[in-house]
Amino acid sequence: MSLPLPDSADDWGFETRAIRAGTERSAFGEHSEALFLSSSFVFEDAAEAARRFQNTEPGMVYSRFTNPSVQMFEARLATLEDAEDCVATASGMSAILALCLGHLKAGDEIVTTGSLFGATIQLFDNFMAKFGVGIRYVALTDPQAWKDAIGPNTKLFYLETPSNPLTEIADLQAIGEIAQKAGVLSVVDNCFCTPALQRPLRFPVDLVLHSATKYIDGQGRVLGGAIAGPRALVDPVRQVVRTCGPSLSPFNAWVLLKSLETLAVRMRAHSENALALAQWLEQQPAVARVLYPGLPSHPQHALAMRQQSLGGAIVSFELRAENSDQARERAWALVDGVRIFSVTGNLGDTRSIITHPGSTTHGRIPEEARQRAGITQGLIRLAVGLESLKDLKADLAMVSDSDWKRRKN
Repeated sequence: MSLPLPDSADDWGFETRAIRAGTERSAFGEHSEALFLSSSFVFEDAAEAARRFQNTEPGMVYSRFTNPSVQMFEARLATLEDAEDCVATASGMSAILALCLGHLKAGDEIVTTGSLFGATIQLFDNFMAKFGVGIRYVALTDPQAWKDAIGPNTKLFYLETPSNPLTEIADLQAIGEIAQKAGVLSVVDNCFCTPALQRPLRFPVDLVLHSATKYIDGQGRVLGGAIAGPRALVDPVRQVVRTCGPSLSPFNAWVLLKSLETLAVRMRAHSENALALAQWLEQQPAVARVLYPGLPSHPQHALAMRQQSLGGAIVSFELRAENSDQARERAWALVDGVRIFSVTGNLGDTRSIITHPGSTTHGRIPEEARQRAGITQGLIRLAVGLESLKDLKADLAMVSDSDWKRRKN
């Protein structure tokens, strides 16, 4: 039994859709969505099997491309992103790869920015370029640079906003309009904000992409990715997933589906903690600058507050230092000194995370690319979780010491 949205999606609020939309009940009438751990599905007869394989009849065939748990997650995320359709993938990186395979060919060009997750830069530079796709980098925050970069073979604008890890904000209205006028596909990675805080498809943006591993899961348990937008643009990506197999597993889909139920309350709590911690960090003597979209001091604060309902969970800051070597030494000392923050490269967890991007998430990209992205050795990225704010401040107390005397015991 399907529980579709009402005729007008506006009849249900975001929180209601996050809990109710996309639910499919089996003949058993379960209240919580069922988990369908099956690699394949049985047909009534040969004729039904033929119709299913030829896509002339809807229904399950094989879990690489049809599974009830996965489809419920896709349907729910689609409505949260105000999208017509959604296809889920095994990870955020596989979503980017499937996007490129579905919409690009040799000779085409991507216009993007150095303000990206390090693995995305590696995917573009080391793999897409190998197959004849050109890559052109521009400043994320300069719409004119995006316009000037368009050439005869430009087919895709790809961007993150807020960016990773500097939380730069792209002007979705301006860049989207530029892409539309040029007939270029625009794609926004909405991983940091999720649809709870930002919905790129409300701007002139074609597709929205997620690493569902992050805040959509929200507890660091499973991997997943997704692309949402108009059906005509999602379908080429779906065909890549069907044929090449970077599919989301039913178990991971079920976990992510249940995680969406708490997305709104989690993102509000993350944002409240992050704003308070960012405000505190601005007052600390060892901190040179704090980058958080919710702070008035952020270079694109006004733009962020037009596009986002709250600032999100990611706070980045730079430590004061006389040179790059000292900056790295101090950054590592801070990372080594924490007791509550988890030292890991992930983000999007209820547990707060501290990361030194220059030696981890962006450590494998060339120095030139790191410089282009503004990744200094003194940069620290915090993914602020849901712990007590008092405890998080105490864990970072080293930044209160301008002489940098505190060390890990």
